[in-house]
Amino acid sequence: MTIETRREWFRTMAALGAGSLVDALIPRVLTGRAWQQPTQDRTAAFRAQIGAVPIQTQRLGDQLTLLSGPGGNVVVLHGSDGLIVVDTFVAPAWPKLEQSLAALGAPVTYVINTHWHFDHTDNNAPLHAAGATVVAHANTRRRMSESHHLAVLELDFAPSPAAALPQRVFSAGYTLEANGDRLEVSHVPPAHTDTDVTVRFVHANVLHAGDVFFNGRYPYIDGNTGGRVDGMIEASNRLLHEAEADTRIVPGHGPLATRADLVKYRDMLSTAADRVGKLKASGKSLEESIAAKPLTDLDGDWGSGRYKGDDFVRIVYLTL
Repeated sequence: MTIETRREWFRTMAALGAGSLVDALIPRVLTGRAWQQPTQDRTAAFRAQIGAVPIQTQRLGDQLTLLSGPGGNVVVLHGSDGLIVVDTFVAPAWPKLEQSLAALGAPVTYVINTHWHFDHTDNNAPLHAAGATVVAHANTRRRMSESHHLAVLELDFAPSPAAALPQRVFSAGYTLEANGDRLEVSHVPPAHTDTDVTVRFVHANVLHAGDVFFNGRYPYIDGNTGGRVDGMIEASNRLLHEAEADTRIVPGHGPLATRADLVKYRDMLSTAADRVGKLKASGKSLEESIAAKPLTDLDGDWGSGRYKGDDFVRIVYLTL
């Protein structure tokens, strides 16, 4: 391994430590510097690197725990009815996830996927094998059953194995009562993808937003599977309608958030969509829109992750 390769590897691992797959992937691809190797090899390599990230644990209440690290944020409701797990990290993180769940002292009875991306669904199969029922929107099962080439990321995904597919699907919403709480799972019209759901823990006053919310950073929007920037804005408004002043909001990626954090995020999305939309409507090409630097004043608050202003202009332009 050359010195430069080592430096690049450590930069990638530092980004992965922030808990987001796409934070590590996007800039190399957006700027035309994607790895010159087969996309399946890249997918496997990033799975392994993400899986190496430690799991951090944060208690959200007597029966609610947040696990963060190798693929975003996982929330676990625990008690005598067993564990209810929202999202599942990447496959190589399974031994650590299994250990973290075992420490909560009950078997997993239900898994809820917030959307189809592999950093949120990779461990469906072993959890189902252990006795859990996997619940997701019908579009999640459909997307997982397909092969995908995500052009922006330059990654290929084969269909998920049958054992990983959700066993219980719904169209509009799903409700689950367990461990003294009520989980309200709601489908979001196309936003980050066309498979997104949010999960509200009613009594704990916690809202898992999935990847319609990246806290404190520019988000990735997957236009290849239905994602739209206008849908992200609408999803933020829906979440704000559900959230109270003291609701704790778990983003798909990033630290635990407040309603005020979500307001700032929604306003940033609206500003970015308006500015990039005007450039696109005026006939500006993608590269001309990037060169116009329409998001420079937002970078100080939102460009501290792997996405910078130029990257997000591209993402917004392609999903308008």
